[in-house]
Amino acid sequence: MASQVVPVDPPHMRHSPAFAQGMIAPAGPTLYVGGQNGVDGDGTLLDGLGPQTEQALRNVLAVLAHAGTGPEHVAKLTVYLAAGVDPGAAYAATAAVWGGHRTAVTVLAVPPAREGALVEIEAVAAVPEG
Repeated sequence: MASQVVPVDPPHMRHSPAFAQGMIAPAGPTLYVGGQNGVDGDGTLLDGLGPQTEQALRNVLAVLAHAGTGPEHVAKLTVYLAAGVDPGAAYAATAAVWGGHRTAVTVLAVPPAREGALVEIEAVAAVPEG
């Protein structure tokens, strides 16, 4: 239990199967994953919101795995969407890659940092010791 993040969902607040209102993360090493766009290993930006969202999450998962952790240890995701992008459509694209891992999530509409980018995702995760 000490190496897992634990959802915090006050009973009087909305419960979502996709996100938690808060997360308790264990003390110890923490990984901050910088914003990941929907680009492949060659730096090519994929076409469309669904493919970009899926690839951005695959990139987050690759950084987590390289650091010895995974989505079950993520305390927080921040999702930056290009202005005008439907957050529901972005969320729908996450299920196949992220699965049922609940975490605290913040979604913001911002101007894209890269032309054509529709989504950027960053994460904060506990790194299990041992």
